Amino acid sequence: MSPSLETRGLTVRFGGHVAVDHVTCAFRPGELTAIVGPNGAGKTTYFNLISGQLRASDGAVAIFGRDVTRLGAPERTRLGLGRAFQLTNLFPQLAVAENVRLAVQAHAGVHYDMRRPWRGRRDLIDKAEAVLGSVGLGDRRGTQAAALSHGDQRKLEVAMMMALEPKIAMFDEPTAGMSVDEVPVVLDLIARLKSDPTRTILLVEHKMDVVRSLADRIVVLVNGRLAADGEPQAVIASAVVQEAYLGIAPGKAA
Repeated sequence: MSPSLETRGLTVRFGGHVAVDHVTCAFRPGELTAIVGPNGAGKTTYFNLISGQLRASDGAVAIFGRDVTRLGAPERTRLGLGRAFQLTNLFPQLAVAENVRLAVQAHAGVHYDMRRPWRGRRDLIDKAEAVLGSVGLGDRRGTQAAALSHGDQRKLEVAMMMALEPKIAMFDEPTAGMSVDEVPVVLDLIARLKSDPTRTILLVEHKMDVVRSLADRIVVLVNGRLAADGEPQAVIASAVVQEAYLGIAPGKAA
């Protein structure tokens, strides 16, 4: 199957520091890839390069075979790439429902029209309500986004990404800052997205139990370089992960 997303020799330098160093990877539909590594390994920077928040110093990014290296984040989103950020990316002064409705409207390509206000689009309202219900925020629809708990803000951000119906979904530590009770809701959402064989999912996550439960494949970054890539059990057991990620010296048990 052809890759939906590729990075070829992807590199970014900040002065003399190489944060991502010639990373070549291909990601395919029906596959959830966890990207792991120690703090400072370049995981979020790699995500920023893929999604267009950062401009590459060298190398290329391709979405469904199209070179998007010179395209910005909005253009990549329109080609089917969606991202939930490590830090929430919301409209804080708007209600929860309005945040999701804006995402639904953007995906539908509907622009503001004084002759046909938003309330006249029952189809889009129903879709927004369904997405809110799927993340357990139906009863918070009228709450200002800024007033939500951190966990609920993360759920809202995931809802906004789902409303865009991306073919490539990127999650940067989706459970960070969530309570024990909130984590299963987001993990269930990701598992449901994973069940769609047409969707490609990338996940940056520190919690190895989450990685084990969801990942079909693990990519390891160390010092900005690709250190390992393969089936989860084999990668987790590898010396490079034991030492660099789990902090276990080679030859000792995990």
